[in-house]
Amino acid sequence: MNPTANPPARILIVDDEANLSELLVMACHVRGWEAEGVGTGREAVALARSERFDAIVLDVMLPDLDGFAVIEKIRAEGIDTPVVFLSARDEVDDRLTGLRLGGDDYVTKPFNLDEVIARIEVRLRRGASNGPVDEDDVLRVGDLELDERSHEVTRAGHPIELTAREYEVLLLFMRNPRVVLSKAQILDRVWDYDFGGNGNIVELYVSYLRKKIDAPFPDLPNLFHTKRGAGYIMRAEQ
Repeated sequence: MNPTANPPARILIVDDEANLSELLVMACHVRGWEAEGVGTGREAVALARSERFDAIVLDVMLPDLDGFAVIEKIRAEGIDTPVVFLSARDEVDDRLTGLRLGGDDYVTKPFNLDEVIARIEVRLRRGASNGPVDEDDVLRVGDLELDERSHEVTRAGHPIELTAREYEVLLLFMRNPRVVLSKAQILDRVWDYDFGGNGNIVELYVSYLRKKIDAPFPDLPNLFHTKRGAGYIMRAEQ
């Protein structure tokens, strides 16, 4: 084994259907990842607290804590491991609830196994941050800086703590400064699908970013701006 090679990704599978959990674990192993399966929400919370995982596949309907309660607990403790929800419930409200609580993706049952693996791969690619930091990896809009390698964000030298999803939304804006981004564009590029055109989740996350990046710095110009009927733009005032 090459000692310099990156270790395999570690995936936590949380589903009380044993056959389905085993199938997902086997599919991860075939992909070259390490995977562990548990059947309850409490087991999931305990493992997320005690071990490092690169992604969590989380069923919504569990026999003790449901998936929404699980993600609330781990996000409250600062655990920002990407979460892909699985659920037999296909209502838009359920999807929005999962994402509002900090989920990164939502797949409905019955699902295609290859699709779930592809969704995990997307999360792993977006969460990768290996290698030395290069100046070119630091994005700047005014006095806001985002380091794509370390995922550190600062404004005027002050660190800003973001969830994994907040970081992805901010990254999209900072890669497109002074460009108006519509809700549909943000949904497509950050969430990979548009929930039938429902932009409430975008409004919610732009609000989160404003509270963390604009509101705490009243003496500095706001960076987020709304273009009514068009979308949002990030720019530094001249």
